[in-house]
Amino acid sequence: MKLQSYSCGNWQSGIGDGQLLYDACTGEIIGSASTEGLNFGEMLSYGRKVGNKNLRKMTFTERGLALKALALYLKERRDKYYQISYKTGATKTDSWIDIDGGIGNLFANASLRRKLPNASFYTEGESIGLSKGGTFIGHHIMVPKEGVAVHINAFNFPVWGMLEKCAVNWLAGMPAIVKPATVTSYLTEAVARDIIESGILPEGALQLICGSANELLDHVNYQDVVTFTGSASTGLFLKSNKNLMQESVPFNIEADSLNAIILAEDAAPGTPEFDVFIKEIRKEMTIKAGQKCTAVRRIMVPEQFIDDVQTAISTSLKGIPIGDPRVEGVRMGALAGKSQVQEVKQKVERLLTSANMVYGDLEHFDIALGDKENGAYLSPMLLRHDAPFADNIIHETEAFGPVSVLMPYRSLEDAISLSRLGKGSLVSTIVTYDDDLARDYVLSAATHHGRILVLNRESAEESTGHGSPMPLLVHGGPGRAGGGEEMGGLRGVKHYMQRCAIQGTPTSISAITQQYQPGGKFIIDVVHPFKKHFEELEIGETLVTHKRTITETDIVNFANVSWDHFYAHTDATSLDGTIFTKRVAHGYFVLSAAAGLFVDAAKGPVLLNYGLEECRFTKPVYAGMTIGVKLTVKEKILQEKREEEDYTKGIVKWYVEVYDETDETVAIATILTMVRCKNND
Repeated sequence: MKLQSYSCGNWQSGIGDGQLLYDACTGEIIGSASTEGLNFGEMLSYGRKVGNKNLRKMTFTERGLALKALALYLKERRDKYYQISYKTGATKTDSWIDIDGGIGNLFANASLRRKLPNASFYTEGESIGLSKGGTFIGHHIMVPKEGVAVHINAFNFPVWGMLEKCAVNWLAGMPAIVKPATVTSYLTEAVARDIIESGILPEGALQLICGSANELLDHVNYQDVVTFTGSASTGLFLKSNKNLMQESVPFNIEADSLNAIILAEDAAPGTPEFDVFIKEIRKEMTIKAGQKCTAVRRIMVPEQFIDDVQTAISTSLKGIPIGDPRVEGVRMGALAGKSQVQEVKQKVERLLTSANMVYGDLEHFDIALGDKENGAYLSPMLLRHDAPFADNIIHETEAFGPVSVLMPYRSLEDAISLSRLGKGSLVSTIVTYDDDLARDYVLSAATHHGRILVLNRESAEESTGHGSPMPLLVHGGPGRAGGGEEMGGLRGVKHYMQRCAIQGTPTSISAITQQYQPGGKFIIDVVHPFKKHFEELEIGETLVTHKRTITETDIVNFANVSWDHFYAHTDATSLDGTIFTKRVAHGYFVLSAAAGLFVDAAKGPVLLNYGLEECRFTKPVYAGMTIGVKLTVKEKILQEKREEEDYTKGIVKWYVEVYDETDETVAIATILTMVRCKNND
């Protein structure tokens, strides 16, 4: 079987024999992959002209719904991916992380559509006043870049690696070219075929390269984004590409790193935290046969506990059956290929020049079932170094397999220093039940780690673990880890968008952003806005209400109804030394009185009050003062129908400005109402 690439709308086989691909457990030939004959320049051009054009005209809501539909589609077909995944050496648990984790990433990013406008662009933050008179302001918008997201992925997560990156660029409005590591690309190809066949994404949203792509980066330009997951050395080589630098192409690296786990001094043998610690290390050493960029590579424990920890880890590893994951009972499978085995062995031999092997063996180990000679198997290996500050070999050498180095420390400051010697990592974990100790570690170590897990008896019950990055949190790290970020919720989406500062009058900026900016011109209509359906309302449409004079009786009655008897509202004798000159009206009474002025009492398209986003009381209101309200349509967000028989409706954000008889603003708020659409088909 020869794998195919998906290029310019067609599945294509490369010319020539290409690279042979093997079953990691048996050594049997699966097929081959070749990209000879593919035109990478044409693929990028096609992505920009077809895929980008199709995606960028969709709204965030439409893109998010496409992600959700795709996740459901792939979930129905995941069983066949599991069968293919076994050939990569992955156990069922390993495959669950890769396959279900990747699909879950689609679901998680699809949910972000609710935090984004039903538009093709994003307005970021608040407007910024640039003039005294308020006629000149600034704002920021973000639009999808007009290029292609090029993802160069590692061999260890052939599904998750593709979906966790593509989910974000698709939501942002950019197409992707995915280049999986060739050794496990047959699994990526199977999932990509289903994505293309589904027709859920627009044409050009995904292209796939199975095989070598050495000249790919020579064709990218400044509108493209490149991401890389893999070794730090390969990342550095790719980052130095001349074209990449000349075009100033954004390049995000997520590199393998020497991640550390720290056992705190309070987590002594016999405590629940000690047990959690040992369990976490066993998982990190054996899941994916240690082939995770986030796996624990360095284990740091108080020097008085090091013998106990060594014994406990060794005992826990003895119960791990190694072998072909298609066999019932196997809990650690093979590495992805024989080349990975040789690379890990070389790194272990280097580590052994300064550390000692205390569990496992490079050559002599048993497997439960499988072909040990032709399969890519290794034993879990625990090394120990009793003088971790003495040399840097254990802090700069990563064996990308089931290998960790145990080392002692004398104080928390020592542990922090040791963790920093890795020169930047994706993640570290501290196991402790002492939150003050956890705080000291996190605040001191955060500069050197992209993520820190605080693990104890309580968080362990639902924790996803040291090695599991989450879709809505950033994934990356400084220094050796690459200095980049992936995922991260809206942060990740923004990697694929261009931020642009815009300047103009509040009215012009309102028209561009489709969000009313304070100071913009009002649109006045004789029809009350609460009598209008969602699609009939215009941004900037304003109701100027009649006025109301506040009385002492109002203040007393509100205090009695609300039970808010704060002294400033009820006791005029207690105001010395305060900013108030007499009893002041409750801020929430002012807001309630404002609602009384702008609400239309009759039944209409407004279904309910949906909430309050922001509220500020800017000037005291006393009895005898007169207030009025300007109610302005600030933003409109169309909602999805959750059920077929549901109303078609949207959320309207209203800018509420309450002012007094001197025209000074006394309160500002943004309130939300749910408004029915006129067209309910």
